[in-house]
Amino acid sequence: MKPTTDCVLIVDDEPAVRKMLGVMLSQAGIANESAGNAQAALDVLPSRRFSAVISDLRMPGLSGLELLAEVQRKYPELVFLVATGVDDVRVGVHAMRQGADDYLVKPFQLDMVLASLERAFQKKALQQELENYRRHLEEMIAKRTQQLQTAIAQLEHSYSATLEALGSAIDLRDGPTAGHSRRVFWYSIKIAQAIGGLEKEVRNLGMGAWLHDIGKLATPDGILLKPGALTPQEREVMERHVQTGYDLVKSIPFLADAAEIILAHHERWDGSGYPRGLKAEEIPLGARIFAVADSFDAMTSDRPYRSAIPFEAARDEIQRGAGKLFDRTVVNVFLTIAVNEWVAIREEAASVQINTFANSGGLSFASVDDANAVREASIQLHHFADAHDPGGASEKTPCQPKPV
Repeated sequence: MKPTTDCVLIVDDEPAVRKMLGVMLSQAGIANESAGNAQAALDVLPSRRFSAVISDLRMPGLSGLELLAEVQRKYPELVFLVATGVDDVRVGVHAMRQGADDYLVKPFQLDMVLASLERAFQKKALQQELENYRRHLEEMIAKRTQQLQTAIAQLEHSYSATLEALGSAIDLRDGPTAGHSRRVFWYSIKIAQAIGGLEKEVRNLGMGAWLHDIGKLATPDGILLKPGALTPQEREVMERHVQTGYDLVKSIPFLADAAEIILAHHERWDGSGYPRGLKAEEIPLGARIFAVADSFDAMTSDRPYRSAIPFEAARDEIQRGAGKLFDRTVVNVFLTIAVNEWVAIREEAASVQINTFANSGGLSFASVDDANAVREASIQLHHFADAHDPGGASEKTPCQPKPV
């Protein structure tokens, strides 16, 4: 069977061997040229359209193995067969381990030469098919990764827009505390950033702070907007808002982890809070951070039943509550933040949207596990493809020159 080939380059330092193999290939209808040494072969390779090299291993100057290395580096698409004597079979096997596609034993037999070329071309075609598949798969993975990243960005925007709407609804419902949810969101984030090492918790803290009073949407106006003190019965109804808020968001996937902060945001360090009377570190860290931010904003904001107090006085009140109402560690960090920073945050909070922080990379609402999985698949693909990768003057006969 005649292999499909453009031209074969025969490389051997013995003219008789070159001539004999050339005649055999010509009789089989295979175009060929020959070179008397490895350097001559390297000189002629760029000028002709070769698809295979048959080279002796033992030649003066560059050896057949050295020629193999050069051909692999410069012309990896070429089939490379090595020719060896009967006593050099192990050398031929060694050459195949170095990347040769097959080896021939001298003296040549036409059917063996043609069969070896056919096997080598089939192997090279499979390797090329694999390479094309790998490139196509990498392009597809890159495209899908980009699509996933775009989808995540859109999801982030959708989530932040949803939170904006919910926060606005809470503020509209509870007019006297308008802007409270926005301010405690930023206050809580500021404290968490000052504590440090809470990058993974910031997401849930931010959403919990933003929606902490969502349960008040179910509180009657007569109680929620009452300008005076609440009766014991009214206070009991008011306190239900934490459980109501928790029940509202716990089944929403991207808010589920923030639900615990909503439920625990009125717990106090000494166990005097509600609804579960949690104490000290039984209270989630996010809720302990939020408790400081929430109380600080409540004290520095006007309410129907009292006027706001100065920031400095509020700081003193928070400090006095350390170890009783608040986590002392959180309070100590809170006190390291200057009053002018709190003032600036309060002024900016009214106009800064929640997605500003999300888009800055500080807060992520959507999971990127799928994107990481795609990247890992791309890495594994590279490993898979790499594991299957291949590998005197010339006497001219009718071979086609390479197009310029």
